[in-house]
Amino acid sequence: MGGLGTALASGTVRAAPAPATGLDATINAAFKPIADAVSWLVFHPVPVGFGASLPFVVLWLIVAALFFTLYFRFINIRGFVQGFRLIRGDFSRNDEPGEVTHFQALSTALSGTVGLGNIAGVAIAVGIGGPGATFWMILAGLLGMSTKFAECTLGVKYRRINADGTVSGGPMHYLSRGIAQERPRLAGLGRVLAIVFAICCIGGSLGAGNMFQSNQTFQQLLQVSGGADSWLAGKGWLFGLVMAALVAVVIIGGLRSIARVTSRVVPLMAFIYVACSLYILAASLDSIGPAFASIISGAFTPEAGYGGAVGVLIQGFRRAAFSNEAGVGSAAIAHAASRTHEPVSEGLVALWEPFIDTVVICTMTALVIVVTGMHQVEGVGDGVQLTSMAYESVLSWFPVLLAVSVFLFAFSTMLAWSYYGEKAACYLFGESRPVSLGYKLLFCVFVVIGASANLGVVVDFSDAMILVMSVPNLIGVYLLAPLIRRELASYMARVRSGEVQNYRRRPVDA
Repeated sequence: MGGLGTALASGTVRAAPAPATGLDATINAAFKPIADAVSWLVFHPVPVGFGASLPFVVLWLIVAALFFTLYFRFINIRGFVQGFRLIRGDFSRNDEPGEVTHFQALSTALSGTVGLGNIAGVAIAVGIGGPGATFWMILAGLLGMSTKFAECTLGVKYRRINADGTVSGGPMHYLSRGIAQERPRLAGLGRVLAIVFAICCIGGSLGAGNMFQSNQTFQQLLQVSGGADSWLAGKGWLFGLVMAALVAVVIIGGLRSIARVTSRVVPLMAFIYVACSLYILAASLDSIGPAFASIISGAFTPEAGYGGAVGVLIQGFRRAAFSNEAGVGSAAIAHAASRTHEPVSEGLVALWEPFIDTVVICTMTALVIVVTGMHQVEGVGDGVQLTSMAYESVLSWFPVLLAVSVFLFAFSTMLAWSYYGEKAACYLFGESRPVSLGYKLLFCVFVVIGASANLGVVVDFSDAMILVMSVPNLIGVYLLAPLIRRELASYMARVRSGEVQNYRRRPVDA
């Protein structure tokens, strides 16, 4: 995923660890059969014609995105402007139920998606599929906006406001209560889907949303500080303790605390990265036109040797699916806490996620790689290294900035996934302070483990679990799609009539 930056999803390559011994080897050996089975299910190739195949999970996500785009009559386009107005606060009142503003909910969800996948995953797609993969990546991102809309609308529709004012929402709730209300005969199925989702969410949050983040950040810091000669060499546990303390300071305060941090960190890191991209593109104005031409032409007439246009399409689609997490259901947990009476309003806010994550940031990365010509240079490397060298060719200090960005990406991702895992744990074991606090402490312990241990198989397993979340989630969204369409029609009609007030035009004391 974009924020996860995992080896399976984004193409990120871990620094080669020493062979696992002792406890690490025991843990890896125990998890390997399970990890292999789950990975086979998620990444099992499905033939799509012309001698090409697509991993099951990518096909599952892309088909859903196309279906919801058509079913909701291109809500990704016609709801775009209204979504911006909502993010800006035009329709918001402080006395509405929820914990955070539309903007804070969007920032929290984006913190879980914008990250290493935007840096490494794009480089992998362009390196393998050529510039044309960018076209299909953008298209997949645009389609994914419709999926985000659907799942986040349901997140608010079936959320629960707790006695202390906190909110519990997400797929666990609309899979259990939503299906039970709309399709009573399938109530049992809904409960099973909710439990499967929650279990996978906890596993994914502790592994790919936590351990891999701290591990990847430590490795990047180690590289820029001297590698094996760095004073940090062998001190992953120390780095893990520091990072765990920083994470604990934020997450102990709950979602409001997380949202305050992410609403500042996410725009900052996105601004820095986009600003660097725009600077490089401005310095290469003459190359932008040819770059776009190669992206468009390469999408349909790719260079020989990679299996034709279908192969390029697959690279673009799979990187977009892994980057923005549309269909996984994680973002619905964050958006459920938004202050609003209108479920559809938060769905319209959420559709901006894939746009920012994939259409804007991923496209920026791809353009820089193409205009600098790094995708044509053999032996440069792949993933983070390829992107870093493309930016470094114009900005010599970029690798240092990249190390800072990796830390911010990882830190914000951990904050978001700590909340997702906490809500999944509370669904399974009950809403209580001991469950909530216990999970947060466990999460911090895993930060230290991730930075100091070789747990490759465990992290790969949790990575696959996150993608498995899309299976029960999308089954539920399909079953509840008629409800979403009714809610959408009602909301849009009331916006047009003025019943849903625009407070920017009609100021009120709130």
